[in-house]
Amino acid sequence: MVQEGAIDSTSKGNKVQVGDSECSLVRHPDLWFSDGSIVLRAENTLFRVHKSLLARHSGFFHDLFTLPQLVADAASSLSSSVIPSVQSSGDIEGCQVLRLHDTPEDVANLLTTLVDGPSFGSNDPADFQVVSGVLRLATKYLVDSLREKALNHLAVAWPTTLKGWDAREDTARSLELQAGPGAMSIYPSPIAVINLAREVNAPSLLPSAFYDLSRYHFSQIFDHGESFEDSAWQCPLSSADMQRLALGKEASQHAITTLIQSMGSHAHSITGNPFGYNPYSQGHTHRTCKRDFSELVALATQHYLFDHERGCTDPLYVAEELGQPLYDLGQPLGIEDFGRFGGSRRSLEQAECQACARALEAWAKRERERMWKMIPLWFRFDV
Repeated sequence: MVQEGAIDSTSKGNKVQVGDSECSLVRHPDLWFSDGSIVLRAENTLFRVHKSLLARHSGFFHDLFTLPQLVADAASSLSSSVIPSVQSSGDIEGCQVLRLHDTPEDVANLLTTLVDGPSFGSNDPADFQVVSGVLRLATKYLVDSLREKALNHLAVAWPTTLKGWDAREDTARSLELQAGPGAMSIYPSPIAVINLAREVNAPSLLPSAFYDLSRYHFSQIFDHGESFEDSAWQCPLSSADMQRLALGKEASQHAITTLIQSMGSHAHSITGNPFGYNPYSQGHTHRTCKRDFSELVALATQHYLFDHERGCTDPLYVAEELGQPLYDLGQPLGIEDFGRFGGSRRSLEQAECQACARALEAWAKRERERMWKMIPLWFRFDV
């Protein structure tokens, strides 16, 4: 919605004095172009850019500049959440001033991306602050191409496929090994991602964000600042999303128990045919494999259900660990091998035959794919 106002200003350096008031407006150091044809004001920061740039990329500004009365009429009949509100506030140096009800940081990130093109980072917390601001305003001002690029970038860290999730986790584990235990997460708070997804109507981000958040213990989630940056708690989850989180955490914990029980039932199902494979085809008796699977179930039960060690809230991680082949246990244990039950390994004599190990790996793969498809149901999504 466009509202009229007036600015009686004088300029000095990068500051603009507004009338006789003590309000001092500051020109943005990088986004004030002397040949610009429009001034945008966000709080006390001014941006001088070109109308043609805004109109080319933004459906909202295109209509505002070409059909201002139509925009005003639409704004008067619709809520501000549908039609963004801007104020026409006189002029500065002969340029019309539009006052935007957005933060200077978000406006600067949007304009920089429009002027220079998207240049997003590595999906770390600092990059998220930039991308989230761009996505927020690209959605608000109908910059459709930029919204799509921002969503595609966020999807690398908050993917919709199991393959994408595994790539995300591989990156995180690699950096964790380099930085050592206790290093800060390379990704932003999933709480911030969930709230952003709700704000800009991006439901594709929700399953992986909720799943990531469910891996934290409630003490970590509610003890502000213990695991997330403080900014995540400035906008906590809605009561409906808190309910989804609680239900999803319960479902994911149950999935781990069911997974280990399922592994035990498969291992002892049919004599000589664990996981659907016949080990006699390898010239190997089933007795050793059956004992090994029993030991593996006991280890998993102790590690994940009783001791609550690493991964005890992450069913996808548990299934991945359970499915790792063990027939190469005679090999040295390197730093890249740590993870399975805290790095514990059994002797070569205790390892499954190769056929059973391959069957175990295939079973784990199927279980992980099944669980990934279940995540929207765990958290009660309508997607």
